Amino acid sequence: MTAKLELRGVSKWFETRSGDVVEALRGVTFDVHAGEFVSVVGASGCGKTTLLRLVDGLLAPSRGEVLLDGRPIAGPGLDRALVFQLDALFPWRTVLDNVLFGLEVQGRLGEEARRAAGELLRLVGLAGFERAYPHELSGGMRQRTNLARALAVDPEVLLMDEPFASLDAQTREIMQAELLRIWNARRKTVLFITHQIDEAIYLSDRVVVLTRRPGQVGDVLAVDLPRPRRLDVKRTPAFGALVDRVWKRIETEVRESVGVPA
Repeated sequence: MTAKLELRGVSKWFETRSGDVVEALRGVTFDVHAGEFVSVVGASGCGKTTLLRLVDGLLAPSRGEVLLDGRPIAGPGLDRALVFQLDALFPWRTVLDNVLFGLEVQGRLGEEARRAAGELLRLVGLAGFERAYPHELSGGMRQRTNLARALAVDPEVLLMDEPFASLDAQTREIMQAELLRIWNARRKTVLFITHQIDEAIYLSDRVVVLTRRPGQVGDVLAVDLPRPRRLDVKRTPAFGALVDRVWKRIETEVRESVGVPA
C-alpha cells in the first residue's frame, strides 16, 4: 500500500519558562497508508496530541520530518482537517451554516455549496437539523456536525483528537459505529487519537502504541478483524485478545503515570 502520511524519526521538545527542556516525543517513526484508519494510544502525557499537532502543521518537529505524499508538512493546509475533543462549533451559526464554513474557506458559495453541505448532513445523519443551533443539539449531534464541517473541505487526511472523550459511554459507542459507517462511505485516511483501547481496536486497521514521555513507538498492532464491523465484535474472543495485548503493553506505564504501584 502507498504511504499517505509518514513520520520519520520525529522528536519534539519544548522549553519551559524556567529554561528547562521537556522532551515530548523521541524518534517516532510510522506511516499511514492511503485510505487507512490508524489510531494512536498510550498513557496520559505520552505526546499523542503533540503528535497530531505536528501532523496538522500547528507545530514543527524539533528533529525528523513529517511527510504528506512524500512532501514535508510546512504548516496547516486544507489537505488536512482536525476534529477536536471538544466541539468547536460557532454558537451563533446554525448547523447548516457551521458546515458551510468549511466550504466558505475554499471560496465555495451559493446554491452549490448549500447542496454539498446538505449532502454531508445527510451522510452524518443530521438531515432535518439544518436550522438548529449548537446549544439545541446533544453532544453526539454536535460532534457529527464537527465531522461534517471537517469533511466539507474534502481533506486528504482526517485528524481526530479524542473526539468522543466527552460523551457518555452509550453515546460514545453509537458514535464509533457512526464514524465507521461514514469512513466506509468516504474512505478518508484517518489518524485518530484516543485513550480508549477498545475504541482504537474497533475503529482501526492498525494501532500505534506510544510509550511514556518522551513518547516513542512501543508497538504497532495490526487489527485483523474483518470489515465491516458491528459493535458486537467487541464481545468476541478475538477482540478481547487484541485489547489484552495492548493493555499488557501499556499497563505499567499507565500505573506509573497516575502514581499507582505496578
